[in-house]
Amino acid sequence: MLNNLKLRHLFALLMVLIVASATAIVAVAMTQMQAVVAQLQTASVSKGVLGAAQSSYTTTLLVGGIALAVLVVFSVAAFLLVNGRILKPLHFLATHFESIAKGDLTQRITRKSNNEIGQVFGSLQHMQDSLIKTFGHIRLSAAQLHAGNEGIAEGNSSLTARIEEQAAALQQTATSMEQLSSTVRQNADNAHQANQLAVTASNVAQRGGQAVGEVVSTMQGISASSSKIADIVGVIDSIAFQTNILALNAAVEAARAGEQGRGFAVVASEVRALAQRSAQAAREITGLIDDSVAKVNEGSGQVERAGATMQEIVDSVKRVTDIMGEISAATIEQSSGIDQVNLAISSMDSSTTYNAERVDETARSAIEMSKQSQALYEALNAYQLPESQVIDIEAQVKSQRAQTQKKAPLPHSTQALAAKRALPPRPLIVLNPQSSLL
Repeated sequence: MLNNLKLRHLFALLMVLIVASATAIVAVAMTQMQAVVAQLQTASVSKGVLGAAQSSYTTTLLVGGIALAVLVVFSVAAFLLVNGRILKPLHFLATHFESIAKGDLTQRITRKSNNEIGQVFGSLQHMQDSLIKTFGHIRLSAAQLHAGNEGIAEGNSSLTARIEEQAAALQQTATSMEQLSSTVRQNADNAHQANQLAVTASNVAQRGGQAVGEVVSTMQGISASSSKIADIVGVIDSIAFQTNILALNAAVEAARAGEQGRGFAVVASEVRALAQRSAQAAREITGLIDDSVAKVNEGSGQVERAGATMQEIVDSVKRVTDIMGEISAATIEQSSGIDQVNLAISSMDSSTTYNAERVDETARSAIEMSKQSQALYEALNAYQLPESQVIDIEAQVKSQRAQTQKKAPLPHSTQALAAKRALPPRPLIVLNPQSSLL
């Protein structure tokens, strides 16, 4: 029960008990003195002793009353002093602590004395200033943390969107690279087949060139044989001419012999006719041989030109074979490079997917931190701070949010990205710039 009473009530009760005790003591003393005086009155004492006893009783009664009055005045003064110097400050401290407990930190404490109570007031004001500064920094940090988390959440959302776009672009690129790889492999197969066909054509052209060379050699042999035949025909023509001369001489001699040389003249005439036919045949053969030699010479020239053309064809086919070999090798290198690019794109796709998951987790964590910082900020808003602190905090929070919005990255244009995606993949063909078809 006493624990529920206030300190001033306990102190007033103590003063009442002290006054009551003093009153009781004085009353008991007066009663005893009164009993003594009564005994003295009944006893056979002198009037002088009785008068002295009565005078002592009266003096004691007066002194006791004065002492009781002084005690009452002292008690009231002590109560007022304790109430003004101790109880009221303690009550103010209790009320101030209740205000702080309710979150009101706007009330100021004025130190009115330098005693222990004044020191408590100074310590309480110092504690309140520290709380104001601490709560101000905490509110500022919570507000900045909330604004920063909002910026991080927005940045993570934008980053998530860009990573998703990048992942989609990588997937489309991977698909295009697969198609390009298939096309390059098909080109490699075609180039390999074309290389084989070019090698075969080169071999055929070389054999054709060899055949044309053999024909040229044969035509040259025919031309040489025709020259020899012309020489032989010339000999035959010379023999026919000499035979004709001899026949003429024999006819002349037969004419001189007369009748006796008539038979010899007939033989000479026949020999002459045969010599003339031989000469005519030799001239005809010579004409045919000359015509054949001319045609053989013309054919030899054509064959030589055909041989030169075949050599050019062989050289061109050889160059085509070399170029097709380079194309085949370049296509194989392209296929190998595209396979490496496919591996790199696959690795980038995996990394992008992993980054997207991590960014998603970071975004969720940032959102959760934003909620917690908002809850912390709202919880700290329950404490009423001085107006200057509130204005400074709001200004700094606005500055922090403005800086966060300035630093927030802008998302890329999806139309530009779609336009880039719509471009068809270009085929990659690497040729030796020093090679040519002619």
